[in-house]
Amino acid sequence: MIDSSPWWTPLSHADRRLFLLSRNRIAAAVRAYFDSRGFVEVDPCVLQTSPGNETHLHAFATTLTTADGRSAGLHLHTSPEFACKKLLAAGERRLFTLSHAFRNRERDALHHPEFTMLEWYRADEPYTTLMEDCIGLARLAADAAGTGELVFRGVRINPFAVPEHLSVADAFKRYARIDLLSTIDDNGETDAGKLRSLLAAKGIRTADDDTWSDMFSRVLVEKIEPHLGMECLTILDRYPVAEAALARPCPYSRREAERFELFACGVELANGFGELTDADEQRRRFTLEMAEKQRIYGESLPLDEEFLAALRLMPEASGAAMGFDRLVMLATHAPRIDLTLWAPVPEVPA
Repeated sequence: MIDSSPWWTPLSHADRRLFLLSRNRIAAAVRAYFDSRGFVEVDPCVLQTSPGNETHLHAFATTLTTADGRSAGLHLHTSPEFACKKLLAAGERRLFTLSHAFRNRERDALHHPEFTMLEWYRADEPYTTLMEDCIGLARLAADAAGTGELVFRGVRINPFAVPEHLSVADAFKRYARIDLLSTIDDNGETDAGKLRSLLAAKGIRTADDDTWSDMFSRVLVEKIEPHLGMECLTILDRYPVAEAALARPCPYSRREAERFELFACGVELANGFGELTDADEQRRRFTLEMAEKQRIYGESLPLDEEFLAALRLMPEASGAAMGFDRLVMLATHAPRIDLTLWAPVPEVPA
């Protein structure tokens, strides 16, 4: 029974301490993993012009004031991605970071407003290599924690079992009986009307103003993700291009992109890409994402012009982001993410 007193009381800390010491062991093992493969650890600043440009990510904003009284709006980054890609442009070839990241409007058993993101990048290497990294890191965490398995909400899996590899299109067919690719044309453009008809035929309700992306996300969250990683680690691969704003298209199909996610016990642990390096296409995608954010939330975020300029120098690369606290949570069998944080963010009073 975990004590429900504030985290800083001695009894509550005693309950949490085993999770926290395991966290330290896992972090040390992660650093050893990357060091042995020739990676350099980087530590980017969290204050950035743009925190990221994804529709449903919400950032913390602040104001920078100079000594002579000038001011500029900055944000706490939602991930260290832009900074890491600038370092690739600068000449780094293999890099990783255990960076604090910040996302507003997120707090529950799997989310925390401040968390640790493990990100790593490989220049001139295929994104399939990152899948191998993800499997290796999940196994490493279970070993370092001394549990040998990953657990969440009663679901136990053996990370050393052969992982499942499933495309998004195949997952839609298997779990929702929907032919997703039939709603995407050869150039990657989506057909909301056709997807709405397919969902209606399966008894899945939609709203008249739902976009293709809205409907895609609903099916993914409600019909597919609860089945993933329930018996072994699952790689969900080849997302539609419309759902992969930072990934390059697959070489054999412009309908799908080099994007994958790793799932364990129904929990998303990692998100990986064959990185898009076309600056003009990236600007176009970011602009669309921010228009959608404005439509839904009545707000948008600035573009990082330095990042878009750096893309023109960035080598072909693959990158991945893993929720480090979630990895620790599953490896230590902690029921909530805040139990794996040394000093959680204060709760908002009721």
